[in-house]
Amino acid sequence: MIPFSDLWPILLGWAIAVGSPGPAILAIVGAAMGGGRANGFAVSTGVWCGSLFWATLAGFGLGAAMMAHAWLLDALRYVGAGYLLILAIKSARSAMSKSEAKVRAVDEPLRVSFLRGLTIHVMNPKAILFWGALFAVVIPDGAEPIALVQVGASCLAVSFTVMSAMAFAFSTRLIARGYLRLHRVFEGAFAALFGFAALKVLTAKVV
Repeated sequence: MIPFSDLWPILLGWAIAVGSPGPAILAIVGAAMGGGRANGFAVSTGVWCGSLFWATLAGFGLGAAMMAHAWLLDALRYVGAGYLLILAIKSARSAMSKSEAKVRAVDEPLRVSFLRGLTIHVMNPKAILFWGALFAVVIPDGAEPIALVQVGASCLAVSFTVMSAMAFAFSTRLIARGYLRLHRVFEGAFAALFGFAALKVLTAKVV
């Protein structure tokens, strides 16, 4: 087991990293403001499940196997970039629309919101490198497997807390009203940021 005195700075840095603007957080915020709290939580749960997927692969050492087959990472990278571009186009169309905005502007089934969050994170192959780096840096040589479980479970718990808090905060009435007034600005910003994220995913070297 890793002492909590050594673990909490890692968890603090992890919380900051998880809450930083990126494709997953943008999707959570957009769903919470445009579709309501339930959709925001659905997207955040999907993102969290994607994180669990990559954490499990990294924990079992499958990240190294994927690194040995770079074409797998490239395939995921291109698919992920394409999906982000689709999101950017949808946001841009919403920003240019002259129709009146509604709080539930994105009226989709919760399972669709969940799958959207899951797809965004699973299609980001850099996530497994992030988890792999975490385990490599934090887990000391010769440590028992319980240490791996402890770090992984702790970081997953922090991720779930941060993403759920984002979904809750951006679904509040105050921010929803702000979204109604400035929905074109928000959607335009989402379009630009999703497009930028797609470009970064497309051009980044993951190996």
